[in-house]
Amino acid sequence: MDFHRIKQLPPYVFAEVNAMKAKARAAGADIIDFGMGNPDSPTPQHIVDKLVEAVRNPRTHRYSMSRGIPGLRRAHAAYYGRRFGVEIDPETETVVTLGSKEGLANLASAMTAPGDVILVPNPSYPIHPYGFIIAGAELRPVPQGPGRDFLAGFKQAVESSAWPPAAVVLNYPSNPTAQVVDLDFYGEIVDFCRHHNIFILSDLAYAEIYFNDPPPSILQVKGARDIAIEFTSASKTYSMPGWRIGFAAGNRELVHALTRIKSYLDYGAFTPIQIAATAALNGPQDCVADARALYRRRRDVLVQAMGAAGWEIPPPAATMFAWAPIPKAWRDMGSLEFSKQLLAHAEVAVSPGIGFGEYGEGYVRIALVENEQRIRQAARSVRRFLAAPPAMSGGNAQRAVVQ
Repeated sequence: MDFHRIKQLPPYVFAEVNAMKAKARAAGADIIDFGMGNPDSPTPQHIVDKLVEAVRNPRTHRYSMSRGIPGLRRAHAAYYGRRFGVEIDPETETVVTLGSKEGLANLASAMTAPGDVILVPNPSYPIHPYGFIIAGAELRPVPQGPGRDFLAGFKQAVESSAWPPAAVVLNYPSNPTAQVVDLDFYGEIVDFCRHHNIFILSDLAYAEIYFNDPPPSILQVKGARDIAIEFTSASKTYSMPGWRIGFAAGNRELVHALTRIKSYLDYGAFTPIQIAATAALNGPQDCVADARALYRRRRDVLVQAMGAAGWEIPPPAATMFAWAPIPKAWRDMGSLEFSKQLLAHAEVAVSPGIGFGEYGEGYVRIALVENEQRIRQAARSVRRFLAAPPAMSGGNAQRAVVQ
């Protein structure tokens, strides 16, 4: 049976790549997997210990609170105060989500009427556009990436739109492009959006994975809370991806809308997980600096080793990803076919840029989720692969998404 909303979603490239990886591994291949942004480091021990302690208390086994336990909301508000100098009311300006992905999707459903126009960067993390497509919105992609001026493109899209846009999604540091912005960028876009009555949804999931200046929050801008909500996550910061804990903070109207729709859909994360996340935010932050240093080392090894292999990759300023242009000799085949060839002949898995939107073509995303030895091993395979390119085994890339 064809369901209307399911028909709006394109093929999921990651499933195709996973099938190829599974088949290769079943045949004994040693696949070096840079495909999914799935942190490989263990969750810090003090966070795990707090989970174990909390789960032993049978009182925590009951239904939790969909908007998050009070202690966790206070801890998140305190984080904003320490990190950004922004005062957040834990009762009205923050809500706990089941990861930032769930929060973005549920807010899209809460705030969107059929036909609303939403501006979304392209390429982008798939939930940014498809959360709104599922909600019945009309999307207007705004090109971003190396050599593209997102702010100018955004303003042009607003001014040329036949119907006033309801919201824009921002994501800096960006997944997949790893781009960063400064407070001047946020200040300009806040002023513009306030003038045009456009809500801003800012995804700041990679706030703590940076290698130069700490990324700012849009909520640092005066007047931002009139129109902006911001999503953060424990997944990358504390190596807690499977725990599914994230947050939304900012505009009270948007926080209330998200809180209300969540009250119909879930009872919140398991209470011991929320207690452990509170310990993560309130506890020692050495683990965050350690994670940042780990990704920096991997980034540097990747850039150096792949460069020596003949693949020039710009060093990302933040995130756990590199946004890598396809080597020139291979560019015409497209990112999906290049990714397939790389997997088949070098036993290296990456995410094709086309999966993040049409303007992602010509690139692949490389996740820094393998250790330095494995990165060097991958570079040796890539060197051999680039030296003797095999014939193409398929056609051009199709429109699809990955995670």
